[in-house]
Amino acid sequence: MQAVAWAAAGTGFTFFMTALGSAMVFFFRKRVTAGAQRIFLGFAAGVMVAASVWSLLIPAIEEAQNWGMPGWLPAAGGFLLGVGFLMALDFVMPHLHLGAKEPEGHSSAWRRTTLLIFAVTLHNIPEGMAVGFSFALAAQHGDDPALYAGAMALAIGMGIQNFPEGAAISLPLRQEGLPAWKSFVYGGLSGIVEPIFGILAVLVAGSIQPLLPWLLAFAAGAMLYVVVEELISEAHLGEHSNVGTLGVMAGFLVMMVLDVALG
Repeated sequence: MQAVAWAAAGTGFTFFMTALGSAMVFFFRKRVTAGAQRIFLGFAAGVMVAASVWSLLIPAIEEAQNWGMPGWLPAAGGFLLGVGFLMALDFVMPHLHLGAKEPEGHSSAWRRTTLLIFAVTLHNIPEGMAVGFSFALAAQHGDDPALYAGAMALAIGMGIQNFPEGAAISLPLRQEGLPAWKSFVYGGLSGIVEPIFGILAVLVAGSIQPLLPWLLAFAAGAMLYVVVEELISEAHLGEHSNVGTLGVMAGFLVMMVLDVALG
């Protein structure tokens, strides 16, 4: 139960930071500039790439070797399963990416605002799983405080990138015509899936401990799918956007330093 409590605290922090970012809708009345949007999304992408490597894939390889398995096997297998899982959700769940005109997933009569919220909710799922599996790994090695520190570093990193992410959903919702308070509530609630999936991840990992390397890599694959399919494309990094690229670099650097310094 200690791992569940840690995961609840860690993902509760990430949820709080999403809500805090969503509160920016009360302070910014004007339309968000394309440059600011690129920085927000690029930063989130950079954090998630670094977290996938340092906080998930490397621990997955090391844990597999501790169980006597080849490190590459669960890392590669879990990674591909995570990609497949998010790809299936992306195909099934109706959603609308920021700046897009046509929704993706199954056809739906939902409003544009609902589809925007679902798009952000979709990529918050692997973030919650990542934090949950990290605390499950730390609980499995209860005598190693470095693993708890690494899991906390991951939660802090996810929380930091959730702040601009919260703003990146509430401000467009406001521009779609929703009142500021509704934009704040919907933007904040888009992060509620993180505590839910974080706690579920701990409960699942606790019952199948030998599969934990696969689960860590699964979360990494799911997060990187979100980065490549959603965040980078929405940041328009292919249009010579230096600010978006610098956002990615800044996010990667922050998460790398957090993980190495605390973990």
